[in-house]
Order: sequence, then structure tokens, then C-alpha cells
Amino acid sequence: MDTMASLISSVDDIDLSSNPILQKLSSSSIPHHTYPHTLSMTAEELDANVPLPNSNESHTKNLFFKDKKHGMFLVTACTDAEVNTKDLGKMLKLEGKVNLRLADETLLMDKLGVKKGCVGPLAMMNNADKDVTLVLDEGLMTKEKVHSHPLRNDASTALTPLDLQKFLTECCDVQPTMVAFPKKGAAPLAGKVPSSRPEGDKSSSKPKLPPKDKSAPKATNQNKKQTKKGETQLALKWKKEENFAMWYTDVIVLSEMISYYDISGCYILRPWSYKIWELIQDWFNIQIRKLDVENSYFPMFVSKDRLEKEKDHVEGFAPEVAWVTKSGEGDLAAPIAVRPTSETIMYPAFADWIRSHRDLPLKLNQWSNVVRWEFKDPTPFLRTREFLWQEGHTAHASFEDANVMVRQALDLYRRVYEELLAVPVVPGYKTEKEKFAGGHSTTTVEAYVPVAGRAIQGATSHHLGQNFGKMFDINYQDEKGETQIAWQTSWGLTTRTIGVMIMVHGDDTGLVLPPKIAPLQAVIVPIVSKKHPLENFKDYCGGILEQLQDKDIRCKLDDRSIYNPGWKYAHWEQKGVPIRIEVGPRDLENKQVRLVVRFSGEKIDVGIDDLAETIAKKLDEVQKGMFTKALQFRDDHLVKVTEWKDFVPNLELHNLVLTPWCGGEHQDWEEWVKDKSREESLASRGEAGEDDRTATSVAAKTLCIPFDQPELPEGTKCIASGLPATCWVMWGRSY
Repeated sequence: MDTMASLISSVDDIDLSSNPILQKLSSSSIPHHTYPHTLSMTAEELDANVPLPNSNESHTKNLFFKDKKHGMFLVTACTDAEVNTKDLGKMLKLEGKVNLRLADETLLMDKLGVKKGCVGPLAMMNNADKDVTLVLDEGLMTKEKVHSHPLRNDASTALTPLDLQKFLTECCDVQPTMVAFPKKGAAPLAGKVPSSRPEGDKSSSKPKLPPKDKSAPKATNQNKKQTKKGETQLALKWKKEENFAMWYTDVIVLSEMISYYDISGCYILRPWSYKIWELIQDWFNIQIRKLDVENSYFPMFVSKDRLEKEKDHVEGFAPEVAWVTKSGEGDLAAPIAVRPTSETIMYPAFADWIRSHRDLPLKLNQWSNVVRWEFKDPTPFLRTREFLWQEGHTAHASFEDANVMVRQALDLYRRVYEELLAVPVVPGYKTEKEKFAGGHSTTTVEAYVPVAGRAIQGATSHHLGQNFGKMFDINYQDEKGETQIAWQTSWGLTTRTIGVMIMVHGDDTGLVLPPKIAPLQAVIVPIVSKKHPLENFKDYCGGILEQLQDKDIRCKLDDRSIYNPGWKYAHWEQKGVPIRIEVGPRDLENKQVRLVVRFSGEKIDVGIDDLAETIAKKLDEVQKGMFTKALQFRDDHLVKVTEWKDFVPNLELHNLVLTPWCGGEHQDWEEWVKDKSREESLASRGEAGEDDRTATSVAAKTLCIPFDQPELPEGTKCIASGLPATCWVMWGRSY
């Protein structure tokens, strides 16, 4: 920041060590950079007095409004944004008469603890009554850094947009309302798709051709204002069908699944999500033991020589490999890679351990973390720079034996999705273009995400052939004493499973968890009041808790006295607990409880004598109901197409498309479909191109050649090349 350095030297040194904002940022381990500068009262003065390094950073313009009916609003926008109070009322969906006026300095000091000219979003920390709504300009969220005052106008604090949001949510308990303000002199942006939404995902859940009129107003959430003191702030700010990406972010944060970290693309898995991963692990370990697979652990580092030993393999991962080059202040003699996958880490050991046919098959699994330095649009659970997974690696005496292992592993993945997560998947083969780099063939399970209308690769199982065996000398003596090369497999399942489950089942209230992987399957909420204190319920609710735990039902008694029953209802609904057990005074008298089912909203009164059996049956019913609902929705969006003219229109309807295909080896025609579908999709939407910063695309790609093949009439032509079709292939837009 050379430009800022010159400004700092031109002002008197100021003491920022006791600044409460900076103290809070530091104690919360939120990265920030604060610098003094010439005193600036307005946004215009800031732009003039404190030039920033580039246009990807921005100062903020801050306006504090009050309205007799609708309350108080702090608007924080880019300095070049046009803030019109009439338009602002419409953007915020304020009902009835709206009369937004700038508040005076007395109210500003009372509510935010700052003087005029010193206000900024960081001042929300001083809003003890939680009666000010923070309105953030979406344009700020696209910047590399946002600069705002730390309660004084002779200094600024620079934060990334994610770190600013982290400060607001975690340190201030504030969920800002996002609004797209137009630039000065531009037309109003009412109805504009938020800038954080990928270009390829602007259609609604039921898009139609031709594209919608972009000038038409877009439906937005009713009243995204923050709540007043004493009210719960649990409600999601976005609807699933209104803005899928923002809804997803809302859900995973507010339901306490993840927290953001100060390294982009890395996230903290909070106990609620990690417990889901543990439940998947527990089930999976039982299943692989039945297949004689043993758990082990290998180092996370791999030497450059080993990683680059298999050319095709390393080329597939090269852009994503993270390298360690220093130790303390000194350079390493040779760089070492952080594990992107473990083939090149494990297989030298395989070569040492395998000598005879008696050593085969060798079947190992490990639970570990992996680093792949994704550069585009990281998304929690789906596309992250570090993720958790299991990876199985096996060696066999024959191609056929290895192939059996490949299919056994893939079927376990199908069961994880369908039996645990209640998410239907399509098993099949990847084409040559999409298979694992360096492998013989790849099998996959592909899931479908409603609303987004995209497919997502659920898990893969690879037949590696003998390629790695040749590279790493994994040889053995057969029964005849002849030297043979082992046949190998590798297969992996990641924490992406959790993200897929959230996207498929979640609703506008929050998570909806399948009972088999829910950290809590039931929660008991006593309906306490001054007249009926908690002591009246303890023995009764304690007996229910013991009865359920004896039946291995994961449950909890929420006896916290600081929250009222209504808050608890909202809290556990948002976290997706399958069944809520309400116990009120009348329930005590009647020796019953009320069950509220998260998935269906069903409410039933049940006696406590056979409560555990009733709940167990209801949990099974919910698990099956969730899968049936997801399967029906997926099947409604899986269509057959035999002519190209119908291909892109079906993509625009958020469908997965089955087409006749001339074979997975025709990579040139796969590329043609990808390019042609992108071109026609953009034309149908009236768009010039895609945003290169996002990882998703409007182009179609092959998802798999399904194992379950529909009948292919003789003479059927490939939809792209016109060559004789040899199979059906499934296409779609993908994450």
C-alpha cells in the first residue's frame, strides 16, 4: 500500500491501541489492516484524500436513516453508489407509508456511539439494542478490500468482504440486508440479480424460453430487517427459489454448520456438521470391514519426484497442488507437495509390502484431509481448498477381482447417498474425457440439485488398471513363480456429501436432516412459564429422555432457561432436527407429548407409554418420505432427448438430459456439445458471455454413461455427431 504509506507520513501519529473495534477484531482473530490518514468527513473527501491502490478496493459511503414506522437503517455503500430514499424503501420492501430521513447526530451517538462523519459498518458493534438494520451494498462484496472508519474519521480499517461479514455476524450478531445500489448516473437496479450469484445460474427454478424481461422487478424477501431486542434473529434472509447461492450461505452459517476462516476456500466444520461426517464414517467403517478393507494412515506430504512419476496423473492435479518450499526462514532443499490425493504416497509402500500372490488382495482405507488449491468460486462443502474424505486403495491379482472391488465401493457410495442422506443418485461410467487422470476407467454416482437445476458428482471409484503398478514396481510372484504386475483400484467420498444433502433437502426455514445422519433425531422442549417453571417438567422430561436413549435414539432435553420455547422451536427447526417433542402443562396432566415433524410439519399427540417405539417408526417414515420426495423431483427432471433442437431448451428447464451417444471415446464431440450448448444458452438469455471467475457454467457436460441403460433402438444416431449410437449418456450443467 505505497499510496497509503505516503498519506500516513503526512499526518500526526495517532494511538489506535485502545480502539474497541480493533481490539475486537484482534481478539476474534479476524485479519485487518488499520492506517491513519487525513481527517475526512465525507465519502467524497475520502476518495480525494485517501486514494486506494486499485479499483478493486473501496471506501464506504455511510448514511444513517430513521423512519417513524419502519425503524432505523445504516446504509453502507460504495462511494460511487446512488442512494435514493424512495428507491431504498422499495428495495427493502417496506410496506405502507415510507418516510426515510437522515437521523441527527444525537441519535447517531445514542445508537451507534459515533459522531457525524465517523460512522461505518463496524459501528454496528455499538448497537446494543439491536434496533438498527444494516443495509450493505452488494457492490462492496465484489471488492478485494473494503475500507471503513473504526469509529473515527482520521483512520480506516481494511477488511476483505468475507472478513467484514464475519465481524458483523460473529462479533456484532448482525445479519446485514444486501441491496444492489446503482452507480451514480445509472438506471435504478430494482430487480437486479445480486452480484454474488454466478452468471450461469440466473434463471428461476422453472425457467422458460425466451428469457425473462430483465427490466421486470424481481421478487425479494419480505422485510429482511433485523429484529428488535428480545426477538429471535434466526430467520433466513433469502428464499431458496429466490437466490439459491445466498440461501445456501444463509443456511450453512445460521444453522451452525460452518464458520468462515481467514484463508479463502478454507472453512471451519462446526460440531453440527462434523457429527454428520462422523455418522457417515461410523456406517462406512462397518461396511468396508465386511469387504476385508482395513483402515490405515499415510503422511500428508509427497516429494516432487514421487508426485511427478506418473505423467498423466500429475497433469490432472498440477494446477491444484499446494507446495511447501520453506521451513522457518530457510528454503527446503526440494519442494514437497501437500497431499492432493494419495496414489503416489501409498504405492511405494505397496511395492515394499507385496511380494507374492499370497499378499493379495491388499485392501486399505484412510480417513484424511486433502488440499487442492481451487481458484474459482470456493463454496463450503462443495468446492474447498481443503476437505475431508476417505480414500480406499487396493491391489489385486486380476483385472476382474479389481473390477469387483470398484463396483463394491461404488455401491457403498450409492447407499451413503440413498440410505443415509436420502438423496437419489445415478451410478455409471465416466467418459474418457472425464475419467480419473492416469486410470483405466472411472465409475461415479451423480446427484441432482433441485432449484439450481445442476448435477453434482457424488463420489467416484476408479479402476487404475496396471498403470501405477508399472510406475511404482508393484510386482508379485504368481502361483507359477512368474512375475506379474498388480491391478489396482482407488475410490473416495468427501465432505461434499454434506453440501449435497443440504441443497437437496433444505427449505426456507433451514436444514431438513434425514434421521439416519441427524446429530440429534429428537429434541425435547418443555413449555415453561412463570406459572409453570422448569422444575415442574424435569422428572417427566427426564423420563422421556431416558426412554429414548435406551432405544438408541439420539436426543436431547433443551432445558436452557435463557431462551423461551418459541426461540427453541425456531432454533431446532433451523438446525433440521427431525422431531421436536413439546411438553406443556396439559401434557403432564394427560401423560402425553406433542410431536412436531420437521420434514412434513405434521403435529401429533402421543402417549408416553410407547413413545420410543412411536418415534422410531416416525423416524423411519421420515427417512423414506424424504428419499421418495427427492427421487420424484429428480425423475421429473430427467428427460430423454434424441434431437439437438430439444437439448438446450431442456437444460434451460433445469433438466438432466439422456441422449443417444456414439461412445465415451469421442472426446472431440463432447467438447463440441459443451461449446455449442454454452453458445445457445447464452444466446437464449441475451447474454454476451460467462463470468470467468465462477466455477459453474451454462454449458452442458457428460455426467456419466448410466449402468441402467434404456433400450436403444437399432439405427439410433448420436445426437451430436450423427454417428451410430452405442449407448445413452447423461448430460447436465454441473457444479
